Amino acid sequence: MIRTAVKIAYLGEGFSGSQIQPGARTVEGEVLSALGKICRVSKEESDLRLASRTDRGVNALGNVAVFNTPLEDQTVLLKALNAVSGGVFYRSIATVGLDFNPRHADRRLYRYVLQDDGIDADAARTCAGLFEGEHDFARFCKADGKLTTLTIDSVNVWKDGGLIIIDFAARYYLWNMVRRMTAAIAAVGRGDASLFDVEGALSGEDVGFGLARADALTLRDVVYDGLDFIEHDGLFDDRVREELFRDGLRRSFFASL
Repeated sequence: MIRTAVKIAYLGEGFSGSQIQPGARTVEGEVLSALGKICRVSKEESDLRLASRTDRGVNALGNVAVFNTPLEDQTVLLKALNAVSGGVFYRSIATVGLDFNPRHADRRLYRYVLQDDGIDADAARTCAGLFEGEHDFARFCKADGKLTTLTIDSVNVWKDGGLIIIDFAARYYLWNMVRRMTAAIAAVGRGDASLFDVEGALSGEDVGFGLARADALTLRDVVYDGLDFIEHDGLFDDRVREELFRDGLRRSFFASL
């Protein structure tokens, strides 16, 4: 068996989150199904692990799935997985050691997209800067027993047409953390909350800003220093063309209402 890491992409709207759940369609379940068809391995034999958990509705462009496979040809493996998988795109591949743990990444990059809707980008940018560095994020996560003090490397905010883009970089995050930070940034940008409110929450005060919607959040990449993933061209060109065509039809319809 060869221990293999593959970067995968998916739209969260088609899945009940990434982690396998009985009776629900999940990313992990879809990958296991594909491995069973292509590699003829059981769940136990594949030992599938994902780098990051994504909630229902959250998208990914660069989550990482690690598994055992008897197939040595990486191009054949990627083409076969893309051929049988519904809703999961297998983008690039790397061979890793048996002791490789995908959870031990060096950086995770998330992007949140907001509609402008009167958001002051400068105020949002100033608020985003409050989250950089080491803080106790107890007021910006859903409690699950993990330590709540961690470091955010960077939070960058800019405008793109009628959108506000927020990029987060950190080694890891707590449950719902990015969506709660985004809700605070949006609230400050709209004037519904102040920087002092955010500073108070980071100091432990009982201040809440809500939870931003899931489908506007994307896990852009999971980075491992020193590990290079090999991309193979043309793996899903036909699927991409079809989806872009369907998206164009939807935009044309709604623009005509």
